Order: sequence, then structure tokens, then C-alpha cells
Amino acid sequence: MRYDSMKDKVMVALDVNNQTEAFAIRDTLGDSVGWLKVGLRLFVAEGPSLISSLTQTHKVFLDLKFHDIPNTVAQAIESAGALGVQMVNVHAGGGKPMLEAASQAAKAFPDMLLIAVTVLTSDTMPKEQALKVALERAKLAKDAGLDGVVCSVFEAAQIKETCGADFITVTPGIRWGNQDAQDQQRVADPKMAIEQGSDYLVIGRPILQADSPKAAAEEATKMMEVATSV
Repeated sequence: MRYDSMKDKVMVALDVNNQTEAFAIRDTLGDSVGWLKVGLRLFVAEGPSLISSLTQTHKVFLDLKFHDIPNTVAQAIESAGALGVQMVNVHAGGGKPMLEAASQAAKAFPDMLLIAVTVLTSDTMPKEQALKVALERAKLAKDAGLDGVVCSVFEAAQIKETCGADFITVTPGIRWGNQDAQDQQRVADPKMAIEQGSDYLVIGRPILQADSPKAAAEEATKMMEVATSV
């Protein structure tokens, strides 16, 4: 993967209540990050019009984890592509026919990346089991024609080794310093994430709840840069 700078690898999770709060975070962050992530909470509250506004300033990852029958998921992918988002995801647990249907639908939007969730970073399964399941689902996603997966930092390196360097890894569960892991079970700091092969880091509360969200985002970027300067 090529990036202009490490900020292009940071995805800020807009886990907020409404459009007003989302726009406030966007404006505070400015160009300190390249991506904004919209999940279920905000999308259900505000709908597609929010996405159109966010794509004017940042790349957008629509994180709705589609998981349904193949035809329904394919139609959802088409709708997501029409919104102009740069990334959307499905859940790999939906099986290969669903993944293939999603991949086929995504071909109509060549600038949109399609990725699959492997194992949620909140899942309490042991790390060894999570790695096994994540690898199986990553291989399934690659065979179905997807661009990459969502996984924890602890699975990223082996997924890259198994599926290839160009297979994208998006890693949530990013924490550093004395930050509370909260509901995340498999967490790592930004430096470790880059060292383990993460292509994109999803960061939510460590930035959103910081006294200065922009300063927190810049701190994360600096930690990422350390990993590439050695």
C-alpha cells in the first residue's frame, strides 16, 4: 500500500449521537486524519445525507457489517457505492456465496474498497482461536474477491503472510498510554499496529474523548511514524 503520510492510515470512528456532533469532530480534526468511519449508531440516526457531507472533506469507511442473504447484501453494496464511500464492509461469517455476491456488486465501484470482518476485537475467544478463525475467514474473503479484512493487530501479520502484502488489513482496538481498553479484548498501540502490518488503524474513543482530538490524532500519527523510521 502507498500513502502520502501516516495520517492517511488513520480512520476516526465517529461514534457520536448525531450529525452536529459528527461535524464538530470533523471540523476539529481537519486534515490531521485522512478517513472518517461511520458505524451503525450514527448512520441509523442520520442516514445517507450525512455521508454525502462527510465525503466532501474526507474519505469515508461505511462500517455497517452487512450480513444477510447474498442478494440482499449485493443490493446493500450497490447502495453504499452510490453514496460515494471509499470503503464498506460485510461480515465474513455470511459465507462464501454472500461474499462473492458482494464482490460482484462492488465491481461497479472501482474506487471503493470492499472488506470483510473476521473476528470482532471485543470477542472474548482466546487469541489462538481468534487467529485461527481470522485466518480462515481472511482466506475465504480473498478467494471471494474482496480487497481485505477487518482484524485485530494480533492477526494482521499472519493474514498478510497468508493472503499477500496487497490484501488490506484494517485494525480497530487501538489504545496507547493509560487508556482504558473498555469493551476491547485485543488491543495494541499505533506503533505496534504498523509494525504488525496494519494498513489502516480505526481509532475511536482515544481521539473522541481526548481533551484535544486533533492533538490525539497527531500523537497517534507520530507513534506510527516511529515504526517506519527504524
